[in-house]
Amino acid sequence: MAGTRVAETLLVATDHALDLLECQPSMGSPTLGKRIGVSTLRSWRVTGFPLMWFYIERDDHLDILRLLGERQDVLAILDNEGPLSSHEPAAPYRT
Repeated sequence: MAGTRVAETLLVATDHALDLLECQPSMGSPTLGKRIGVSTLRSWRVTGFPLMWFYIERDDHLDILRLLGERQDVLAILDNEGPLSSHEPAAPYRT
């Protein structure tokens, strides 16, 4: 069973991935977004964990949509989200 140390490592890794994306948002992969017809959707892996951030790059911020496990049916989950390209979250990610 995972303990506090793993949880803390996960938190650091997910935050680090978001920090990298904030600095270079276009470095995420557009492959899955293209497969479901949302060319602006990008994904980025969390180092050391089987997780991926899914986001849309905007002019002045990132729309963070989901953090999903690589073993999940990511395409089905994202495809059922509706019109992702017009997604407007309550608050953009900012550091």
